[in-house]
Amino acid sequence: MKNILLFLVLIQANEFFAQNYTSYFTGNQTDMEVAPLGGICLMGGASEHDEAMKWFLQQSNGGDILVLRATGSDGYNDYLYSDLGINVNSVETIVCHNALASQDSYLQEKIQKAEAIWFAGGDQWTYISYWRNTPVDSLINKGIIERNLVIGGTSAGMAIQGGYYFSAENGTVTSSTALANPYTGSVTVSDVPFLNNWQLSNVITDTHYDNPDRKGRHVVFLSRLMKDYQYVAKGIACDEYTAVCIPPNGICKIYGEYPQYDEDVYFIQPNCDLLDPNPEQCVPNIPLTWNHGGQALKVYHAKGTMNGSQTFDLNTWNSGIGGVWENWYVQDGILSIVGSDAPECSQLSNVELPTISVVIFPNPSRDQIQIEMGDQKIDGVKLFTLSGNEIAIKRINHTTIDVSELLTGIYVLEVEVSGRTERHKLLVY
Repeated sequence: MKNILLFLVLIQANEFFAQNYTSYFTGNQTDMEVAPLGGICLMGGASEHDEAMKWFLQQSNGGDILVLRATGSDGYNDYLYSDLGINVNSVETIVCHNALASQDSYLQEKIQKAEAIWFAGGDQWTYISYWRNTPVDSLINKGIIERNLVIGGTSAGMAIQGGYYFSAENGTVTSSTALANPYTGSVTVSDVPFLNNWQLSNVITDTHYDNPDRKGRHVVFLSRLMKDYQYVAKGIACDEYTAVCIPPNGICKIYGEYPQYDEDVYFIQPNCDLLDPNPEQCVPNIPLTWNHGGQALKVYHAKGTMNGSQTFDLNTWNSGIGGVWENWYVQDGILSIVGSDAPECSQLSNVELPTISVVIFPNPSRDQIQIEMGDQKIDGVKLFTLSGNEIAIKRINHTTIDVSELLTGIYVLEVEVSGRTERHKLLVY
């Protein structure tokens, strides 16, 4: 009889470990159907900032919180459900053990019913390889567009939030290694669509910015995006104990524990006052040079406070409250930082940094887009997938394009004006 019982226990254990995911549930089993308030919470990677997490929960509007991770267990459940004092209907953590979990109907249903999704820390390549181009990212992106789903993450969970991202497919990379050789094999930046947070569609994030110092590698990521893809991308970075909370209006709140601790957040962009912002030297096996007279990059540097009083405007990328402006530049692999003034040019689109004064709106769009270029004349317009395949354009008139028949996703709109070419990322939903 003992042998039979042992046999049954072993069968049950094998079935448990063979499951593609493990679920931990806390709260009300009855789904709460409410309208979330939207927004994005980016956290630097050490312990969670309570006030930023409260903001994240408040944006769910009392709904159901889903935590996605690939390791660990239920450490977030009580913290999010009861410890912070914000009323939510439930918190469920689903730990995906492999890529097959993304095909499971239970996980897909939970994504569709969640009002907020939090990505725990871990290995961003695991997240990317498990969930990219699967029902998981498709349903999350649909939720962002159609239901105003709230999204957040810490460490690896923040690293995957931008329209561009460091995949860590070949492991991590230090600033010194990346600056010495921008094309070392561990510098793996990608523009393959994953999470479509439209406010971050032209952003690459980085985390743990103070431990170790990651400023140099982040600059290399931006240089590679410009050199390899012709994207004038921007960066958002958090020290380990800081957070950036982005409401739908785009005015970020910056959380930390300054002045008790020196906790910083950075908003990085190529200098839009430059006619040609490209790096002077970004080639394999030679240290990066991106100097432009010590003005290659404009950076807004702010301290995180307990009440999120310091802010930055992602609509313009040239104004904020409480921070300071810096110039960052690299000469022969050495990064330097000096004080600066705000950029004088205004960002005419929060999806792309223009260099010819072309404006694409609305962006994101579902029906039609308008192209404006002031007094300049459009010489040509082309539309591409991110993989480089050209798509036939359906024009309403000279400056209006119909995108209603395009599949949901991110595209590249190439506009030729006065003999120069500018590329904009276009989000179609």
